[in-house]
Amino acid sequence: MTLPEHLATEWQWSTFDQLGVHHLYALLALRQDVFIVEQACLFQDIDGIDQASWHLLGWQVRDGKPALVAYLRCVPPGVKYPEAAIGRVVSAASVRGTGLGRELFAQGLARTLQVYPGQAIRLAAQQRLEPFYARFGFVTCSAAYLEDDIWHVDMLRAAGS
Repeated sequence: MTLPEHLATEWQWSTFDQLGVHHLYALLALRQDVFIVEQACLFQDIDGIDQASWHLLGWQVRDGKPALVAYLRCVPPGVKYPEAAIGRVVSAASVRGTGLGRELFAQGLARTLQVYPGQAIRLAAQQRLEPFYARFGFVTCSAAYLEDDIWHVDMLRAAGS
């Protein structure tokens, strides 16, 4: 299924300081809706990493107003892991199955490679999404572990790949 043209996505890259309160509120609300409410997972979402990260926000017009439907953050090397990282990858339930998640991650990966050239990139993937990230060159580099009652694996994309 593809999105109708009237639901085209506008992509926005921002540093933390460029977000503004309304966009910060929207991204925290989307992360809360999916990670905490939908996945019934209590965890510390506000972790002190957002301030150092680049943020990719995907907006669509819904009922005449911009709505945040996709988001991820790119974390500099040395902040969360020795490598650069991509995390908090999320899409609203209303756009799942449309290919928007692939577009979101492809844009996030391209930007991470641009901003941190020559760096390996690490992510903590929900284990069920391992095949999705493998399509982007990520290789599982840890045993499965339980984090916040969800099975995860660490995945790494080697520098220069």
